[in-house]
Amino acid sequence: MTNGTAEAPLLTVRGEAGIETDPEVARVGVSVGAEGLDRRQVLDDLTRANTLALDLIASYGDAVERVSTGGLSVAPAFVLDDRGQVMGYQGRVHIGVRVTDFTALGELVTRLAELDLISVEGPSWELRHDSPVPGEVRRAAVREAVRRAREYADALGTTLAALLELSDEGGRAARPRAEAAFAQRTRSVSLGQPAPLDLELPQLWVEAAVVARFTLRPPSLDA
Repeated sequence: MTNGTAEAPLLTVRGEAGIETDPEVARVGVSVGAEGLDRRQVLDDLTRANTLALDLIASYGDAVERVSTGGLSVAPAFVLDDRGQVMGYQGRVHIGVRVTDFTALGELVTRLAELDLISVEGPSWELRHDSPVPGEVRRAAVREAVRRAREYADALGTTLAALLELSDEGGRAARPRAEAAFAQRTRSVSLGQPAPLDLELPQLWVEAAVVARFTLRPPSLDA
């Protein structure tokens, strides 16, 4: 780390910035589960429910950006301690869905939740990996660091001379979930009222911080 001198005083400042923005992507997790006494029947039920879910998701076309399927598992569910006899089987497979058309999201989640052997988690909200928003926030954090440094320099009656170092302190984007809204939808389905889930888009808080180190032109400290 460079130390300041009387001829080149060192000034270190922190710049922070944050912005609220609309989400760009919604993630929905779909779990397909089946259980029974016969392994083959469990596998057949699991395959059938998984196919129905995938077909439904595919019917939404470009509203769905990407679908990913996790590994399928079928395993013994219960074993008697004395003989080790298998009493039943459980099977599960997970489907991940990325949705970019939020006008179709509520209906898609609702229809998935109505399928047999299906449970739905989400949505969770994100920005795209190539979203310009984090870059805008980082630039704002740099501008804030420069502004603060100039204020300190001005208070000393001098100006900034050179930038020695700029480090990224990181940042994060808030990703709120809509669990409460989905819980309400689950109760509605059980009561035979299959109205599409009305999702309210949250605001994501994106923040960034930098630390900047400058040298100053030697100030005059005479009173």
